[in-house]
Amino acid sequence: MIIESIELQNYRNIEKLKLPLGEKNNILYGDNAQGKTNLLEAIFFGSTGKSFRFCKDKELIHFGAEEAHLKMILKKKGISHRIDIHLKKNKSKGVAIDGFPVKKSSELFGLGNIIIFSPEDLSLIKNGPKERRRFIDLELCQLDKIYLYHLSMYNKVLQQRNKLLKELYFRPKLEETLFAWDEELVKHGKMVISLRRDFVENLRKKVENIHGEISGKREELLLSYEENVSEENFSLQLEKNREAEKKQQTTLSGPHRDDLSFQINGQDIRHFGSQGQQRTAALSLKLAEIDLVRERIQDNPILLLDDVFSELDQKRQNFLLEQLGNLQSLITCTGLEELVKHRFPIDHVFYVENGQVQCQ
Repeated sequence: MIIESIELQNYRNIEKLKLPLGEKNNILYGDNAQGKTNLLEAIFFGSTGKSFRFCKDKELIHFGAEEAHLKMILKKKGISHRIDIHLKKNKSKGVAIDGFPVKKSSELFGLGNIIIFSPEDLSLIKNGPKERRRFIDLELCQLDKIYLYHLSMYNKVLQQRNKLLKELYFRPKLEETLFAWDEELVKHGKMVISLRRDFVENLRKKVENIHGEISGKREELLLSYEENVSEENFSLQLEKNREAEKKQQTTLSGPHRDDLSFQINGQDIRHFGSQGQQRTAALSLKLAEIDLVRERIQDNPILLLDDVFSELDQKRQNFLLEQLGNLQSLITCTGLEELVKHRFPIDHVFYVENGQVQCQ
């Protein structure tokens, strides 16, 4: 699986771009705030319909422009697919795959498999549980349409249920309708919990083995899924929390409160680990993700590395580069010294300055 080319018009600070990409390692270098990450974001957006920067679609449109366009050619199992996305400031985005419009941008999930690794991911362990849930959700939504459906439905029901809990303060009689929302929440929540558990279990051994290699077998990492509630007692927990939920006006139980646990020698490194331990665990998690995706789709995912080398010591840099293998990667950096030092094979080098990209 590779991205053959990408075309952008009025995307962030990139006014116009047509860029063919190499099948292996593509390097984007230049000073900070010139547009390197914008290009990675555009590739991720073209594959998922979402930005990895937690922003609204209209924020992707170039300042002063009314609309933006993205066209990407993705080659999968020997077949090329064209993805077109049209953004307008005051309208929902339009998405087409191979020339056919699709109703929901979520239909992009699974067409390509993109893994993004940025400096923020190195803080994945020490950040809050929301970040770790997002890690699970982004990957599972690309791998499993069933998960995508149940997660989407769960979030919609959760939003409506929380809205109802707020309205109960003014309209107490509406409480009798809460039961219907509970049923839907449990139905979709059970599937989310089950599929997350399987995903984490498949990831666990890979993470632990990779972490052992990086740490020289000096530390043993244990990854586990911390479910807020089990499938069996979800309904019971909702009943138990009913009065507390009415007071707090929010749903207190469910997979929207799940987390991942990371322990080294029995110590929870989310709270008590050193920065080195947390970063090594995060790196192990991302590398295990690559391995798991490759195994599940029987193909190589596409890897986006956004300025992570400046955040890693030489040992971890070496280990990361060794794992890239045959997959296509787009790597951003401020200079080429680090990659040249590692004698890293490079297909294409692009210099980025003020939204302009030059092939070198």
